[in-house]
Amino acid sequence: IRWCGSPLSVIRDVLLLCGKEVAMTILRRLQDYLDSHHVHYEVLDHQEAYTAPEIAHTLHVSGEMFAKVVIVKADGRFVMVALPSNWQIDFKRVKEVLRGRQVRLATEAEFKGLFPDCEIGAMPPLGNLYGVDVYVDQSLTEDEAIVFQAGTHVGAIKLRYEDFANLVHPKVAEFHQTTTKMAG
Repeated sequence: IRWCGSPLSVIRDVLLLCGKEVAMTILRRLQDYLDSHHVHYEVLDHQEAYTAPEIAHTLHVSGEMFAKVVIVKADGRFVMVALPSNWQIDFKRVKEVLRGRQVRLATEAEFKGLFPDCEIGAMPPLGNLYGVDVYVDQSLTEDEAIVFQAGTHVGAIKLRYEDFANLVHPKVAEFHQTTTKMAG
């Protein structure tokens, strides 16, 4: 097979040939959503990567700008929490912010059905598209731009944080661990 075209079109072709239409379905859905709201964004393709710090490193993006998404279960409901990829979540703070009695990390088995068009663990922080509340760590609001996974392990989206906030209307709080910053 001879591949022609942009790297993104090659990725699309490879994914379609491999039967992974899901990855391109979510990318197309995100692009259509952003386009319909007249938001300027960049699609960033990258080598397959599974952790947020890995992706930030691959994209040469600071860990403070790359948002990782953590799904928590708070008193029986799912909540999407976004924080910089190089920080860890402080569940005690999340519990306080959510005013929950029971707050814990949701398992992939529990939440995979919420995001049927995304690869597991690659959800974008656009919970509004899935009926899931979004909480963003205060530190993500300090950069002009935000970068996040585009529902796939080979693509990301970059846009202005202000545009992201206007689309998603996240609740903003501080819930990263102040003493445990990850490398990267």
